[in-house]
Amino acid sequence: MWHYIANEMTSKDRLGQSLLHIAPEACISDRLREAIGAGYVSADLFASNVDVQMDITDIQLPENSFDSIHCSHVLEHVEDDHKAMTELFRVLKPGGTALLAVPISRQETYEDSTIVLPEERLKAFGQRDHVRIYGLDFADRVAAAGFKVTRITPETYLTPLDRKTFGITEHAGDIFLAEKRQETGA
Repeated sequence: MWHYIANEMTSKDRLGQSLLHIAPEACISDRLREAIGAGYVSADLFASNVDVQMDITDIQLPENSFDSIHCSHVLEHVEDDHKAMTELFRVLKPGGTALLAVPISRQETYEDSTIVLPEERLKAFGQRDHVRIYGLDFADRVAAAGFKVTRITPETYLTPLDRKTFGITEHAGDIFLAEKRQETGA
């Protein structure tokens, strides 16, 4: 993810001046804060070492607040992922970009809201705190929230040598570039 951000997002000035980082990863957050400066906002539902504690399905920030959003391996934990995606869309500025990543291991997303016990979730979704297994239809789910979505695979932005050097396999996961189109006047 950092390789993509550093080489594709910053070189094309897609990060902008404000970035919302959901569930910030320690290995990326300091780098993003340095790149963005005062416009960097880290957020998490449970962690206390963030700028804002918040629920991704009810973001208490104004609409059109951020040039970019980074949300990696969060949505598979969120009961109402559509509400979360619409909230991300709402707080993203027109022309802004959200980088989304989730584990994908099926053709179609599998979820069952009756599965609530951690042991049942482990068996059904592969992790005790996951509420679904995403499929290749993830891009369609993101688009349903209003985004224009581009799926970025490691093969599209890393050379074979880079993939080998970084240990990126075909199962490493894709990045979904979700763009909020510019508003047009009537």
